[in-house]
Amino acid sequence: MAPGDGLAYGLMGLPLAFAAIPIYVVMPHYYASDLGLPLALVGALLLLVRLMDAGVEPLLGRLSDHLYRHSILAVMWVAGASALLLGLGMTGLFFPQTRGETPLAAWMVAGLLFTCLAHSQLIISHQAWGVRLGGDAVQRSRIVAWREGLGLVGVITASAIAVNGSPHNTLKVLALALLFAWLALWHAPRPPAMARTLPPAGKAAGAVLLWQPLKERPFRRLLAVFLFNGIAGAIPAALMLFFAQDRLQASSSQVALFLVLYFVSGALSMPLWVRVVRRLGLERTWRAGMLLAVVCFGWVAGLGSGQVAAFSIICVLSGAALGADLVVPGALLGLLIERHGAQGVRDGAYLGWWNLATKLNLALAAGVTLPLLQWLGYEPGSQDPHALRLLAWTYGLLPCVLKLGAAWLLHRLFIASHSTEG
Repeated sequence: MAPGDGLAYGLMGLPLAFAAIPIYVVMPHYYASDLGLPLALVGALLLLVRLMDAGVEPLLGRLSDHLYRHSILAVMWVAGASALLLGLGMTGLFFPQTRGETPLAAWMVAGLLFTCLAHSQLIISHQAWGVRLGGDAVQRSRIVAWREGLGLVGVITASAIAVNGSPHNTLKVLALALLFAWLALWHAPRPPAMARTLPPAGKAAGAVLLWQPLKERPFRRLLAVFLFNGIAGAIPAALMLFFAQDRLQASSSQVALFLVLYFVSGALSMPLWVRVVRRLGLERTWRAGMLLAVVCFGWVAGLGSGQVAAFSIICVLSGAALGADLVVPGALLGLLIERHGAQGVRDGAYLGWWNLATKLNLALAAGVTLPLLQWLGYEPGSQDPHALRLLAWTYGLLPCVLKLGAAWLLHRLFIASHSTEG
């Protein structure tokens, strides 16, 4: 893929990833610390919303298949509408027009549902575009790297603005990024219109196609690895602001620096991981990234107040591990879809279940760990040494266990089985 083509396609990844920082990192802290909702309530509501959002993902995947079957223009105009709804939803979420615990909780749920559905539709359509471009393992890695690399640029920008700035500035940047990305997509390489010749499926056939990916053993195995690994990565995202501000006693500017270091390191590491894929293959590359992350999170569990420099090094190393998570899983999924003859036909169904797993990761990370920490005695702003130690262990050790489980599954289900077959 030429650099200009990669930029035109991948640029939409920037605002989509930009939006994820305020939605998944800043918003829980904002509603708990600034607006005063109890931490356990915020966690429970996040779990509820993300489970509801996750349940719709397969249907959004089928909608994506329908749009691509109709025409690329239909895809583009629905993407534009989704981008507009995403911006409106974010505005309502960060500027609630109500006060009081119950009305504010209801507002948060409604705002999150509205925002997350628009975000999900845009993500699935964009991912399906990349899957339909095709190619071998290295080519697919490059396509994913363009999308996720520009996504990291969006995350870095959001980390610098959303964590340490005003919601007004965050929303202005998001709106401009969505507009430019949508315009750039008009000039991106068009996927082949293979599915246009297919007859539209009836309701019964549509239901079969919706559930078909889960009937395929290789997809279920890949989804299991993705779930374990994804929950491990989502826990630190949900707890990062609490850990940095209360455990490390870091300032807002230092927190922004941590996020920038993490995501810059991830972005810079992605071309290196693509080279590793060429030497080791997709599965072994992903396993190497998981094991690097385990080392990092094992270290972070022992940090205490003021250890900002050590945490900065961890952010760089764990960001490098993130690069493998961004490059490899999407490429593996694309190859699996192609091998099952679904590329350009029902890739949206696969992507719907894939994004359902992503939302489950985020739902379980926030919906379980936040109430757990409150039950263990931690509250935002707490200075109790025991509570802060439990916060550090939850932030660091729990992801280690899940990452090791994901690495074991990857080795057992893919690497070892391929070696046996060879």
